[in-house]
Amino acid sequence: MTDAVDGAIAAETVSLYVTHHASIDLNQARAAFAELAWLGEPVEPAPGAGWRRIASDLELPVRDGSGPAVRKAALIDVGAVRESDGRLDVLVAWRSASLTPLFPVFAGHLEITRSGLALAGDYAPPLGTVGLLLDQGLLHFVAIRTAQAFLARVARQSQEPSDGGPEDTTRITPSASDPLRPR
Repeated sequence: MTDAVDGAIAAETVSLYVTHHASIDLNQARAAFAELAWLGEPVEPAPGAGWRRIASDLELPVRDGSGPAVRKAALIDVGAVRESDGRLDVLVAWRSASLTPLFPVFAGHLEITRSGLALAGDYAPPLGTVGLLLDQGLLHFVAIRTAQAFLARVARQSQEPSDGGPEDTTRITPSASDPLRPR
């Protein structure tokens, strides 16, 4: 990761793993990460060589869709796309663009395959030990939903061109270790 992200992520972090199943066109995904205008506005300085920093909003969708998503201004760092074994890997990190100590910092990687996306990494909850306790009750749910919305956004840019068939039937699946996952 970058020095800024490494320094921001404390020893006490929480793992996050979220998948999004969709038909992905790897050429579309590669093109989407070559030009990040769909994600937001580029800002300087980038955190390091091979990285780009984007000012964007992260979303927390209302679970039942009954209202608009809650949005938070964020700085999203995107590393170079690496290709191997029929998949694309991209290092990603994000943090709040304002009131940084009150929001989590995430660092991980995005894996893109023809059958979907996976986001794996760690985040440091805000407020230290108190934040870790809050994470067990509520903040982990918020982190999962934010990551799911991010993956859905990436999927929209990376899906195979429509053939006029049915609407998007993607499903978002939380990690198997997610305590809030329906059993």
